[in-house]
Amino acid sequence: MLMVDCDFPGGNIVVDSIEGDVISVHQDLRDTEGDWFYWYFSVRGAAGRTITVRFTQSNVIGVRGPGVSTDGGWTWSWLGAEAVDGQSFDYTVPAGVDDVRFSFGMPYLQRNLAAFLAQHVDSPYLRAEALCLTNKGRLAEKLLVGKLDGEPDYRILLTSRHHCCEMMATIAMEGILATVLGDTELGAWFREHVQFFAVPFVDKDGVEDGDQGKNRRPHDHNRDYNGDTPAGSIHPTIRAIREQVPAWAQGRLDIALDMHCPHIRGPHNEEIYFPGGSDQENWAKVIRFSELIQRELRGPLPYDPANNLPFGQAWNVPSNSSQGNSFGRWAQSEDYIGMGGSIEIAYANASGAEVNQETARLFGQDLARALKAYLVEEVG
Repeated sequence: MLMVDCDFPGGNIVVDSIEGDVISVHQDLRDTEGDWFYWYFSVRGAAGRTITVRFTQSNVIGVRGPGVSTDGGWTWSWLGAEAVDGQSFDYTVPAGVDDVRFSFGMPYLQRNLAAFLAQHVDSPYLRAEALCLTNKGRLAEKLLVGKLDGEPDYRILLTSRHHCCEMMATIAMEGILATVLGDTELGAWFREHVQFFAVPFVDKDGVEDGDQGKNRRPHDHNRDYNGDTPAGSIHPTIRAIREQVPAWAQGRLDIALDMHCPHIRGPHNEEIYFPGGSDQENWAKVIRFSELIQRELRGPLPYDPANNLPFGQAWNVPSNSSQGNSFGRWAQSEDYIGMGGSIEIAYANASGAEVNQETARLFGQDLARALKAYLVEEVG
């Protein structure tokens, strides 16, 4: 008998029916305004059988098919577009595998962050602290990484999961932080000169509960930088960022980078890019950083500044901010922040190259090289 389950961290699915080897499901939208595409569930009791998973509402299967894991959600691979037929996919469960997990992406959750932190538990260059408690009583972390002893020459703020489903961005962030802590010349330079303030899970409750996060009612975390003071924000993590970052920066924050993922398919969604802001001086800095990313690429994921999306084009228009103020607009409005921006990292397909756990981390290494280049060549 097939059993479908999402009762684990990050799980999300609504089961419509199970008839033989055909499982009909749809994503749980909960408090989402409109439609979105996050889902993550397990199937048990299907070892050696070919099953069909059919989505009954919108098309929420990405361009490389679903993510598949046979080790409890630790490692993932794309099933491939050839297994997909419209809003359905087929999968032959390997013999002996009693629990197979499927997701629209490759989930990165609290346990993944804990595993990363455990690798560096004795490092004097990483300190995990409480950013705040969430509305549901969870601890949202801030990570101080790099030069922690004495005053750094530079400061960088990294955030991800303002929209809790955008997991590939956090994997890339891990790649940046691993580079800073790594036994390389580049890592040593960061540890001598730069302190990072990193918030991996801005919407921590949404990450662990398996929410969509995007377009959450009354507004999501990336539309919560409202008002002249932190009191204008309704989400505890946003209030904490707005309260703590200025004090930590001590009057100078060189780079504030918010890491996102776009939609799962279509124009601007199968590439890596920066959406522009209305502040043209800041946008010029982002363009320069973009050029340095392209120059410093070593990993398998391509990046071209020509894919950036200037303000006023496609979805990046003033009406998109009607729900509230974003991290990017907040960062650009703060005089002490040198450059503020958001990067969109494709879920599965970046200009034809496969995005997965390994390539996303390697792109994080590329970003780290570009961050150093920008600090040395542009900030000075």
